[in-house]
This record gives sequence, structure tokens and C-alpha cells, in this order.
Amino acid sequence: MEELLNLETNIELIKILAIIFALIIVIVMITLFIKRKRSIKPEHFDMLEGHEFEYYCADLLRKKGFIEVEVTKGSGDYGADILAEKDGVTYAIQCKCYTAPIGVKAIQEAYAGRDYYDRMVGAVLTNQYFTTPAVEAAKKLKILLWDRGYLESMLEEDV
Repeated sequence: MEELLNLETNIELIKILAIIFALIIVIVMITLFIKRKRSIKPEHFDMLEGHEFEYYCADLLRKKGFIEVEVTKGSGDYGADILAEKDGVTYAIQCKCYTAPIGVKAIQEAYAGRDYYDRMVGAVLTNQYFTTPAVEAAKKLKILLWDRGYLESMLEEDV
């Protein structure tokens, strides 16, 4: 009789453990689903129009230790949306808030802006990624490419 009671108790424990295990799996799956949905959802900077994105980037650069951060006038900026300095290095930065990959034109603008404003470094900062020709042009013209991954990493460090 005692063995039968132990067997029933063990079966009940196994049932309880199976339920707990199933609940843990469900919680993990829900958590992964939520994280995936969040990563697919566009970031708030994707919703900004061009000039708003420039001011957003300027504020982010200030938080990252850049000084003398200045957003240039909207049109006729000669290829630089933001002028800034960090650790004695001066930058001319072209900002692009687009829904598609960034092409060569942005690299050419940053190159022109760097020279026009007599800056040491030219860069393109974007919420997207760059086309292969843009990457090749940037290497040739010595322009920094700060893509979506770089922008997100700056935000993560900020949190």
C-alpha cells in the first residue's frame, strides 16, 4: 500500500513539474516574441523629417562628448548638416534620414562639406545602411560612414 502511495505522489510531482516546465517555455516564447517585435518596430528617429533628424543627431553627438555642435542652415549647407569637434578633431557631418540605403551622393556631399568648412573629418550619419558603391566611394574619399548600427550603438550607450 505504501509503495502505491509513493507512486501516486511521484506521479503528481511529475505532473506539477511538467506544468511548471510548460509554463516556463510559454514565458520564454512570449518574451522572445516581444523582443523580436520591438526590434522590427521602427525606431523613433525613423519618423523624423530631415531637419528634425539633424537636430536629433546634434543632440546625440553632444551627449557623446562632441563640442561646438552646430546645425547648419537647411538649404545651401554645402554638404554638411552638422559641424562639431571632439578631442581636437573637427567634423563636417551629413545627415540622412531615409527609408532606403544611402548612395554615393551623400558621400560626395560630406566630402564637399568637409572641404568647404575646412574640417579634418567628413562623415555621413544615417538611420539606414550604405550601398556598396557608397562604401567604396567613402573609402576612396576618406569619409566616415555612421550607419544605423552605429546610431543604435550610440543610443544604447546613452541608456
